[in-house]
Amino acid sequence: MIQQALLKPEVVIQQFKNNGVTHVIYLPDSETNWMYQLLENEPSLDLVPVAREGESIAIAAGIIAGGKKPVVLIQNTGLFESGDSIRGIALDCQLPIVMLIGYRGWTRHGATPDSAARFTEPTLRAWGITYYLVEHDGDADRISLAYQQAEQTNMPIVVLVG
Repeated sequence: MIQQALLKPEVVIQQFKNNGVTHVIYLPDSETNWMYQLLENEPSLDLVPVAREGESIAIAAGIIAGGKKPVVLIQNTGLFESGDSIRGIALDCQLPIVMLIGYRGWTRHGATPDSAARFTEPTLRAWGITYYLVEHDGDADRISLAYQQAEQTNMPIVVLVG
């Protein structure tokens, strides 16, 4: 049996540190909950829990206004809930917010019965948001690419965690 490569939380957290992230705005979910305990114990990152994903963009905007650097870590279903905040704050105010989105329901094999997965990429394309897919440690440098692009364009960038 061939073992599939994994995306280790330590690698993701190192990418955050490499990019100067100060705050992780986070609603634990089924796709990214593997990082929660490590984030709680990481002294260089402030973990900012939210009750609803729709709050995450406004909180990220406030953190940016305060001179710090956030990452938003939510699930694709939360991406849909956050739509008005993404439009009205991140896009209209041109904020360089990087969002790591847990890609619930996605499969690399094309059979995607979960509508959350089917609507994720078309929604991002409709909003004109650039996104990258990260599946394993070898893809983790796309997080740095997302930060570089967000800073160059002053626009939100998404990293889908598949």
